[in-house]
Amino acid sequence: MTFSLRDWIRDNLKGDRQIWWVVLFLSIMSVLVVYSATGTMAYQKMQGNTESYLLKHGSLVLLGLVCMYFAHRINYVYYARLSRFGMWLSVPLLLWAFFKGTNLNDASRWVTIPLINQTFQPSDLAKLALISNLAAMLAKRQRVVYEPRVLVNMIVWIGAICALIILSNTSTALLLGLTCFLLMYIGRVPTRYLAGMVVVCVVLGGIGLVLGQRLGTATNRIKTFVGQLQGSANNEKRKDVDDPTVFQQHQGYIAMANGGITGQGPGQSHQRNFLPHPYSDFIFAIIVEEYGLIGGIAVVAAYLWLLARGLRAIRKSTRPFGGLLSAGLTFSIVLQAIINMAVAVGLAPVTGLPLPLLSMGGTSLLFTGTAIGIVLSVSRDEADESKL
Repeated sequence: MTFSLRDWIRDNLKGDRQIWWVVLFLSIMSVLVVYSATGTMAYQKMQGNTESYLLKHGSLVLLGLVCMYFAHRINYVYYARLSRFGMWLSVPLLLWAFFKGTNLNDASRWVTIPLINQTFQPSDLAKLALISNLAAMLAKRQRVVYEPRVLVNMIVWIGAICALIILSNTSTALLLGLTCFLLMYIGRVPTRYLAGMVVVCVVLGGIGLVLGQRLGTATNRIKTFVGQLQGSANNEKRKDVDDPTVFQQHQGYIAMANGGITGQGPGQSHQRNFLPHPYSDFIFAIIVEEYGLIGGIAVVAAYLWLLARGLRAIRKSTRPFGGLLSAGLTFSIVLQAIINMAVAVGLAPVTGLPLPLLSMGGTSLLFTGTAIGIVLSVSRDEADESKL
């Protein structure tokens, strides 16, 4: 009996095949670009072993694909139950990260896992759990009138989780709040409760921002962005190029300008030697430098196609939870990608958000793979939501 790859793929990789192709494309692009972007850093820090970061990142990309595979094999209804536990678990983890967590880049966002000595961001777990649980709560009430008590419960959870995240990670908290707002809008929540959610998030988020670690950083980045817009409008040359944020953005602009239409070629980036964090925050600039405008458009198109296929579940799924869950997780991934790319081209303040599926990262790749696996599970449409 001969092994057939085509038969194995047909029997084991279920769900929307086009999402599989998008993820495969972005994963291959990630390995290539991260290898290039980390070459100089690896040579300096790893005694010339330029493959060290490639092996680590490649392993995490592979693990992310494994998480996606196993997540898509599970009946997506079970994620509603797991999400409740995940939300309660994320609260002490977020508090622990803020007070006792590992501090990197002036922010305590990481919790170190004992024994294996690896760090992860509890905000990744909180995002996945909150979106899944919100989709479940909304799905139960698509055919009945919303009870005020239920809506208030949703809003309190959203405000509380976002406030805990904003203590050390402003951009992630804002992104999660926006995703939840869109999900509640799609779930036909009355306008007055949507407004109430905004008020609660602003109040609790404002308190968290003041009490947290990132108020000064967020304020400075917004001021820098506004100053750049004013300087561009007035044709003025920036005088604060010594500011690390301005320097980072300018190096990103140079990288993209070098790329032109077809790019410098794989592994031929020059700005990776000058651009801070070329493998994470500004990896899109390296993509454009090496693969040109064509490569940049291909990446943007991949995320937009992922969005289209993820939202397709709203129209195709006969079950409310599946459509809402797929939409919420897809919004979370694609909005983060749009914001990251907008920062790289100067359309948004610097945020520090990685580019999903492309940036070098740790457990964020695993959580992103799991989220896409859940979307694929929804696209199989084999669940019984009476078990919710």
